[in-house]
Amino acid sequence: MTQPDDRLDDEDYPAYTMGRAAEIVGCSPDFLRRLGEAKLIDPHRSGGGHRRYSRYQLRLAARAREMCDQGTDMASAVRIIILEDQLEEALRHNQQHPG
Repeated sequence: MTQPDDRLDDEDYPAYTMGRAAEIVGCSPDFLRRLGEAKLIDPHRSGGGHRRYSRYQLRLAARAREMCDQGTDMASAVRIIILEDQLEEALRHNQQHPG
């Protein structure tokens, strides 16, 4: 079981409520819902059904907000971010397993 101290460094721990996540990202709760519908982020649901977001998800949402603020439509922003994330993961894998 994860100790409380371990959660402080866990990028995937769903620590933020929708309201707090929207405040951190600088967007509306509706924007976060639409990112979920677009499959960029899949927030954890609490026992009561409330959305909970991780720091990793907040970084993705902040990137999407930045792109949308610059005029990119949401569908394009989501696709770009997903591809960037996949590329980063592939590069990390190649560094760990050269040859």
